[in-house]
Amino acid sequence: QVQLVESGGGLVRPGGSLRLSCVASGSTLAIDAMGWYRQAPGKQRELVASITNTGSMYYADPVKGRFTISRDNAKDTVYLQMNNLKPEDTAVYYCNAPYTIIGTPLIAWGQGTQVTVSS
Repeated sequence: QVQLVESGGGLVRPGGSLRLSCVASGSTLAIDAMGWYRQAPGKQRELVASITNTGSMYYADPVKGRFTISRDNAKDTVYLQMNNLKPEDTAVYYCNAPYTIIGTPLIAWGQGTQVTVSS
């Protein structure tokens, strides 16, 4: 199994920055990719950014040019640097890691960290 723990959320003014961290533990060698999702009140959870084991990255259109995902494999950690934050970025952000154990695809989720962008 894989466990994920996020940190780094908080309250920030529009235009500000935050960096989220997600540390994986357990069967980390089985992880195929890592990513960040977010869920705003009354909305569905949506993919924000992801990074594969080979370093390929994906960004959702609303965050392109403002958010950067990175990964430190030695620390089993993925980061989400969020710059020029907007009120519409307010959401609970969840770390996600699809992994495979003995041919069975599984998905790990973190507990979520709140990001609030408000003046």
